[in-house]
Amino acid sequence: MLDITGNKEMTANGFENEKQTPDSNCQLCSYPVSSQIEKSKLHRLEKFGESVSKFGANFALCNAAGELVLLCESGRFVSSEKSIIDSCLTVIQSDSKNQKLSANQPSLINNRFLVVVLQSGPCASKFVASIDLGEKGLQNENNPDMPCELYSMILNQMLELLAENFEAVAKTEQQVEMVSTELAQVYEELVLLLKLSTNMKVTEPDTSFLQMACDSLTDIITVEGIAILLERFVEGEKKLLLAAGSGLIDLDEQMSTVLYHRLEEQIISGKDALLDSEVDSPLKYSWPSNIKNVIAVPLFGKGKSKLRFDEETKEQGRIIGLMVAINRIDKPDFDTTDVKLFNSVANECAVFAENGRLFRDLKELFIGSLRALTSSIDAKDQYTRGHSERVALISRWIAERLAEQDLAEHEQIHKIYLAGLLHDIGKMGISEAVLRKKGKLTEQEFNHIKTHPLIGADILKGIKQMRDIVPGVLSHHEQMDGKGYPNGLTEEQIPLIAKIIRLADCFDAMTSKRTYRRAMTVKEALAEIEAGLGTQFDEKIGRIFINSDICQLWNMVQDGFAEVYGTDNLSEYGTIAVGTLIG
Repeated sequence: MLDITGNKEMTANGFENEKQTPDSNCQLCSYPVSSQIEKSKLHRLEKFGESVSKFGANFALCNAAGELVLLCESGRFVSSEKSIIDSCLTVIQSDSKNQKLSANQPSLINNRFLVVVLQSGPCASKFVASIDLGEKGLQNENNPDMPCELYSMILNQMLELLAENFEAVAKTEQQVEMVSTELAQVYEELVLLLKLSTNMKVTEPDTSFLQMACDSLTDIITVEGIAILLERFVEGEKKLLLAAGSGLIDLDEQMSTVLYHRLEEQIISGKDALLDSEVDSPLKYSWPSNIKNVIAVPLFGKGKSKLRFDEETKEQGRIIGLMVAINRIDKPDFDTTDVKLFNSVANECAVFAENGRLFRDLKELFIGSLRALTSSIDAKDQYTRGHSERVALISRWIAERLAEQDLAEHEQIHKIYLAGLLHDIGKMGISEAVLRKKGKLTEQEFNHIKTHPLIGADILKGIKQMRDIVPGVLSHHEQMDGKGYPNGLTEEQIPLIAKIIRLADCFDAMTSKRTYRRAMTVKEALAEIEAGLGTQFDEKIGRIFINSDICQLWNMVQDGFAEVYGTDNLSEYGTIAVGTLIG
């Protein structure tokens, strides 16, 4: 154990020995780790102390609390710990009061101590390096031929270079830390944007994706509240409605409109966002009292507008919504970095919203085309008008009852509905004279009619998205006993979708008026179905249908399915169903 106040050291058994003074001795003092300097820098300081000792001087390092951290002695004399600390505290106190002469310039204290302040790193505590020249001060006893001025200049320069080196290292560390922080921020932002792009599925509802965008963004930028507003038509009027959000943010219809117009004003003036804050100056706009700072960025869609012009695409964009956040938590205000990130996320949200709109338009076009086809079939025979729509919805009813007993997958229900809608599409290739004939058909005419499942399957099989629909169209006239057409399939050879449509088709046909017979009552139709279980119809499916709430189903049929399954109209449900094909 080094005794810096005397010339003896204690042995392990407690006896005193005369201290042998080596050429130089560097000792790290036993102070808390928090008060010590980094090991790499401490090693350099020990090397520096060894260089100082060659000039017959001692080197010491103190922290800002006035604790001795390192002492390197030349062996020529013993330094007083108190004197070292007092000299260091003198410089520390002067430095704290901004009374130092100049940066990195050593000061001579009591004509014995050369001291200088060292900055060890970004935001770290300061340290003081001290060279103890001994009682004779600047006189170099090791080399009497060296002038005192030269001796002083060398030690001053050594200490000055040490301070400059530590300052340079501190600046470098600060820059590295800053770059590291920025890279970490950029990495988080890239991960966020990648997450958004990989989860951009048009079959998902807007709210799910946009909520994920809000939640993911607030993982990086902490705010009191965030929201996304999207353009929607409500009773024929265009309004901005809340699509997603979290935290404390209150946006009623009036506030949403005000926010939109203020953002529009900023975009027209050439800004990328609406920024308002009370940090450096009063708020530009009047906001609710809880808002200290706010950011809003636009969601741009396609369409003519004077708001933004993209020189690269030569296309104009219009605002279809906006993203807004209030009250930055971990910083005083939103800054340009926040603007860039908010705009990047808003762009992803806008792309998703636009793709979703286009996808909905595509689904509506698709279901509209299908309905036009089925309407053209039904129009060939006034007695079968509406038959395809009814078969589609009865098929859906049956599929739902099967799904309740785990006999069908819920994902199949929409496809069964569409197969029911298209089951007679092959009648487009059947002569109207045969379809509209009053009275019994000849064998040749009936054989002609029996080709419509093949014709329908041929029409649809070229459409990739219809591959799950084709079996229902092709086999909906097959029977369990093998006496159906076109392929005479039996029992398990018949696809589930075809068994369901066969049952729905027959029920609607039996309960509808024809030129050659009256319409059966529901009771009569159910009796016919029960009689045909196992021969014409699948027994399990038929039994589930018969035991279902036929009264409710029949009331829906009689009401024309005006309001069914929580949708406003059949077109809306058809659009949803089509999504399972092209999603």
